[in-house]
Amino acid sequence: DIIRQIALTGCRRSEIIGLRWSEVDTESSCFRLADSKEGASIRPIGLPVVEFMDARKRKKVGSYVFPGYGDDNAFGSFPNHWEQLFSKSSLPNFTPHVLRHSFASIANDLGFTEVTIAALVGHSKGSVTSKYIHTLDTALIMAADTVSGYIKGLLDGVKFKQTAYALDRDSRKAALARFLAQAVGDRAAEVEDQRSLAA
Repeated sequence: DIIRQIALTGCRRSEIIGLRWSEVDTESSCFRLADSKEGASIRPIGLPVVEFMDARKRKKVGSYVFPGYGDDNAFGSFPNHWEQLFSKSSLPNFTPHVLRHSFASIANDLGFTEVTIAALVGHSKGSVTSKYIHTLDTALIMAADTVSGYIKGLLDGVKFKQTAYALDRDSRKAALARFLAQAVGDRAAEVEDQRSLAA
């Protein structure tokens, strides 16, 4: 689970291992890390991560997402588990940092800008750090959804026919039409409610 969440978020190993429930904000689709390499940092997380965290929270024990043994502490034997998993595999020199790098590379392949990728992985040039931010930019959440969804697909064995996320005009028109239709539908329901109350 730890390895999968590193892959799906692009977070550093220490950020996932030391993640506390107080730092997980699934309502706003982000981690609010109290202390990272760049200090306090807000990281957008995609829907696959949100769903994992919501499911895991129902069985939570203590203050850490990935608890260790004994008193309330973080899982401490990750390096040993990693070694056992990969030392005799075809990837003996594979490190957790490769997962972080792969997340950024896939985001780039999917067409996201350097600034967006920096915000997703918490690099200082794009890091979201203000403690006053309660709602992240919708574009960042959509980027996190796209990248983590794509990586989840790869981990689940999906063979993608394309390696780039194309923003073709027809897809954009269809998305805009759905957005506007929803707004019109909501307005019509509101008017109908007002008529019912007046009658």
